[in-house]
Amino acid sequence: MSELADELLLENEEKMTNVITSCQHELNTVRTGRANPGVLDQIYVDYYGAPTQLKSLAGITSPEANQLYIKPFDKSCLKDIVQALNASNLGINPQNDGTGIRLVFPQMTEERRKELVKEVSKMGENFKVQVRNVRRDLNDAIKKLELPEDEENAYKDDVQKLTDKYIAEVEKVVDIKSKELMSF
Repeated sequence: MSELADELLLENEEKMTNVITSCQHELNTVRTGRANPGVLDQIYVDYYGAPTQLKSLAGITSPEANQLYIKPFDKSCLKDIVQALNASNLGINPQNDGTGIRLVFPQMTEERRKELVKEVSKMGENFKVQVRNVRRDLNDAIKKLELPEDEENAYKDDVQKLTDKYIAEVEKVVDIKSKELMSF
């Protein structure tokens, strides 16, 4: 029976790891004032009738700390890329030079940085809830195994240790992003 519980622990640890990966990916899309190609990950361009991720259509470089340069592999999609960037919530006016698109990120105000730190904290709380949901589901699954009480309690302790580890990991990721936001 305990082999099944061990297997459940491993499966759910993987779920918690996926939550951390999602957290890192989501926080990468938050603009920090420094040009980061990750802010463009959520942008899709209508390319020959199919929504295509921008990074699949173009090379994205950062020639300066506050700029991104997008050079499409196919110049015919320049206008579509500009249109997708304008429709996004970046709040930056793309500059088309005929071969590529330049995005100049303005310096953020202290007030805007603090707002983003609050937003990042809220996102972190949502990811902590996801970790706790995995814990709840795992505890329910362990209960259904009808293990002896002391063995069940030992597994629940392991589940709690696992949960604490991943909650701390979410906090670490959020803390790193918050420091990055405030470091300009």
